[in-house]
Amino acid sequence: MLILAIALLLPLSTGAQKRKKRIAKKPVVEMPQEDPRLANMREMTQQIIIIDSIVADKDQVLSHFHLSSETGRIISSHAFFGKGDSTTVFVNEMGNKAYFSQPDDSLHQQLCTSDLLGGEWSRLQFLQGINKGISESAYPFMLADGLTFYFAGKGEESIGGYDIFLTRYDARSNSFLKPENIGMPFNSEANDYLFALDEYARIGYFVSDRRQPEGKVCLYIFIPNNSRKTYNPAVYTESQIRGFADISSIADTWGNGEERSAALARYHAVSVCDPQTANASSVSKNTALASMELVINDALTYSSTKDFKSREAALLYKDLIETRQQYRSLSQQLEQWRNNYLKATGNDKQSIARDILQAETEIMQLYSRIQTLEKETRNAEIEIIK
Repeated sequence: MLILAIALLLPLSTGAQKRKKRIAKKPVVEMPQEDPRLANMREMTQQIIIIDSIVADKDQVLSHFHLSSETGRIISSHAFFGKGDSTTVFVNEMGNKAYFSQPDDSLHQQLCTSDLLGGEWSRLQFLQGINKGISESAYPFMLADGLTFYFAGKGEESIGGYDIFLTRYDARSNSFLKPENIGMPFNSEANDYLFALDEYARIGYFVSDRRQPEGKVCLYIFIPNNSRKTYNPAVYTESQIRGFADISSIADTWGNGEERSAALARYHAVSVCDPQTANASSVSKNTALASMELVINDALTYSSTKDFKSREAALLYKDLIETRQQYRSLSQQLEQWRNNYLKATGNDKQSIARDILQAETEIMQLYSRIQTLEKETRNAEIEIIK
């Protein structure tokens, strides 16, 4: 009987073992861990109004930067040195100090400065203090105060390729303080660089290749804040703040649109000519026309019909100059109407309001025409000189 019982149990035991073997263990899937710095940076995303974004070829993006003369100039390294790479040079408003990057002994780009002395640029000097946590630096911009300095850097302090950093010059040590990553939405896991602030026009710029194909970049134009503002988590959801950090939609930053409209008008005015020059009655029409430059490429900037090799481009340039003049005159008139509107009452206020609305419509049409003419003029000339 014992032998029979054992015999009967054996098949059950074997079947149970077989059944156990059929139970497959679920594979353990390890979820990728996000860099904790990204989460912290996202929570502190700065609240800004991005008034516009322009997708352009990387080597043409500078043609969309419009800085007033008090701010200084950003030019390509190739245009400044007559040779060079795709980095940029910043020249201050006085025209006597330049910041740029050059390869160091390890062939990494590092920031330098040079002074214009006796009509010649002095020997370059590498900036001190910039390399704290930064292995490579380029794309400089100095505010008019001569102390506040922005640049793009790579290294342990960056979250992507190039990130935008802020530092300040310490005159006592003749060195810069440790750079700070300015965070989102300016920075991302892509390359973010070419940060500039036009304090006169209250317009800011930065460039990013996030979500862009090879060779293309996006220029973001925004309104700088007087003080840092972040999104209140009690007002905005985590998903909304993530969208602001990633710049999923610039329209989401516009609010009621009033600040954006005013900023667009300032940007358009600066794009045509420097505001101070535009308001100076002593500048003759011929002088104003001659001062209107057109960037052809990184190496060429024209300021006269005599510069053009293409007859078609020269004719288009004349049309461009006339359209710019119309835009400038109407912009000045619009500014006067806006000032009058603040003082007017009753019927006068309504009449001025109609004039303002009509002028704003015409200005947008003229601006669109200017953009088209610039592109057509540039392309016609490039077709001849390439």
